[in-house]
Amino acid sequence: MRLVKSTWRTISAVVGTLMGLLPHVLHHAGIIFGAALVTGAAGNLLFGALGLLFSIPLLRRLYARFDTWKAPAVALAVLVAMFSLSAFVIGPAISGDTGRETPPPADTPDHSEHSGH
Repeated sequence: MRLVKSTWRTISAVVGTLMGLLPHVLHHAGIIFGAALVTGAAGNLLFGALGLLFSIPLLRRLYARFDTWKAPAVALAVLVAMFSLSAFVIGPAISGDTGRETPPPADTPDHSEHSGH
């Protein structure tokens, strides 16, 4: 039984590591393939859903350990808060994407020709 638990923990750690590296690896998979999967709203939805899916075993263990829905609810709230912080604050800040287009700088007229000099 100990070997099974150890093996499961190792597999879980490897899957968690791969899921953490997946956005970076897909970024290098190609402009269209990587960008289509990991950018914008589609990427946020994809990785949010994967995060929720892969947190189900943890949420079940928390429920079994504390015998209440409160512990998994707190863990899920922390997951949502951290994912939201990453997706909507940190990501745009490091990518320079502010979510709004800035207008091009206005052309300033050249008044040197008619200024009398």
